[in-house]
Amino acid sequence: MERESMEFDVIIIGGGPSGLSAAIKLKQLASDQDKELSVCLVEKGSEIGAHILSGAVLEPRALNELLPDWAEKGAPLDTPVSNDQFVFLSQTSKYTLPNPPQMNNHGNYIISLGNFCRWLSEQAEALGVEIYPGFAAAEMLYNSDGTVLGVATNDLGVGKDGQATDAYMQGMNLIGKQTILAEGCRGHLTKDLFEKFNLREGKDPQTFALGIKELWDIEPEKSKPGTVWHSVGWPLKSDTYGGSFLYHLSGNQVAVGYVVGLDYQNPYLSPFEEFQRFKTHPSVRSVFEGGRRVSYGARALNEGGFQSIPKLTFPGGCLVGCTAGFLNVPKIKGTHTAMKSGMLAAEAVFDAISQDILEPVSYQEKIEKSWLWKELYKVRNIRPSFNKGFVAGMLYSALDTYILRGNAPWTFKHHSDHLQLKEARSSTKIDYPKPDNIVSFDRNSSVYLSSTNHEENQPVHLQLIDNTVPINVNLEKYDSPEQRYCPAGVYEIIRPEDNADPYLQINAQNCVHCKTCDIKDPTQNIKWVTPEGGGGPNYPNM
Repeated sequence: MERESMEFDVIIIGGGPSGLSAAIKLKQLASDQDKELSVCLVEKGSEIGAHILSGAVLEPRALNELLPDWAEKGAPLDTPVSNDQFVFLSQTSKYTLPNPPQMNNHGNYIISLGNFCRWLSEQAEALGVEIYPGFAAAEMLYNSDGTVLGVATNDLGVGKDGQATDAYMQGMNLIGKQTILAEGCRGHLTKDLFEKFNLREGKDPQTFALGIKELWDIEPEKSKPGTVWHSVGWPLKSDTYGGSFLYHLSGNQVAVGYVVGLDYQNPYLSPFEEFQRFKTHPSVRSVFEGGRRVSYGARALNEGGFQSIPKLTFPGGCLVGCTAGFLNVPKIKGTHTAMKSGMLAAEAVFDAISQDILEPVSYQEKIEKSWLWKELYKVRNIRPSFNKGFVAGMLYSALDTYILRGNAPWTFKHHSDHLQLKEARSSTKIDYPKPDNIVSFDRNSSVYLSSTNHEENQPVHLQLIDNTVPINVNLEKYDSPEQRYCPAGVYEIIRPEDNADPYLQINAQNCVHCKTCDIKDPTQNIKWVTPEGGGGPNYPNM
């Protein structure tokens, strides 16, 4: 059966800040030049913001450029930062450190990025952008000459056996003159484009971290709206990159999270358990005792920065936001850079359509001439300096920031995260405390708070390239690290009571779409593909 098609000038994949900013800017440009321009944005989440997860502290620089009247339009930026704290934690104590200039949040806002994206979508729709949540872009479409034609959304109502069920509904082909990939970190379509157009040639490997976040209602007397608190040190050992954040929002709420670099070496390390253990620290526990945990989520984030940015354009489109890797790691911010990249992409795409050019090549030049490029270049060496350990990283970061000011005549290299794991036999097991159900919790109760749901009768979206690898390699060599790096309990080694061989059980229903398995699996045997549109987490206020 031939699939139905819809044609647009521009198709945008992903309803995060980069995709929405691109959509808004495209419509602004069309209006300024009195031209008609059809823009379609598809989002796999059940609504805009459903899959959005970030700290988040927003630097409004790009927002000021895109929508200068954002305050009058009711943007949900109601908690300006009033206090910055940066601390080092030992197991029982904390020590205040000088606040690095990159972490100076004067003029910034503590926000819910999901709610901010919902507001951006309202602005986009008011300008005439067609937004379709609950539609997952499943595969790229190509012309006969190999150039990008658009995307296909996935079929609904396909059973686990691959056959159509009574609920079957065929997906659609979305055809565009230009396609903008705004999938976020580790986009599955973007991975295919990297290979097809060799976009990563000559670039360092992208490196990643896993961020885990909870939203809490706390006792009113403990609430300090506008306070931004970051920590390094305990509970992570000095050879592992990571740290925490606590952001006090209005309404007696606190966003708390933990970030662990996915280049860690010990296969027994569990980012989820490190986060739960972090909350038991006396200076942290006191904030949450008597409070109530209301939401939970997890998401991988790009940490490669300047060295890992791929070629940004291809015949028929371009990459924006975290899809391209524009996160500023020392700032712990990527929203303003994502928005700026979306705006610049919109300019290049608009020009390409106006001039009937297939590849929006001016986008690369626009990026390299922008403040975004300068910002990422200045901090390019800070994250990789921690590959030599915490102390070396802190010392170098101080040198780079205060003396060299980001202008060192060298650029450090990155390595692939999945190659860093040591074998279990040469690693030390980590004894994590049991959850107390006061400030620390288990995975199942956490996933419940993410409102994650998938249609059970559908093909598993976590695909094994070789079914023998989980036992013969991952279990044998690394004691199945997927059981620990997954923050949602998706992967489980089952050992039958009848002494039959162990096997890997994949609880795909639990998946929060963090993409960690696609990144950290030591043999790259796990491939994350999109499930049915509308599935996955449904984050409120995250």
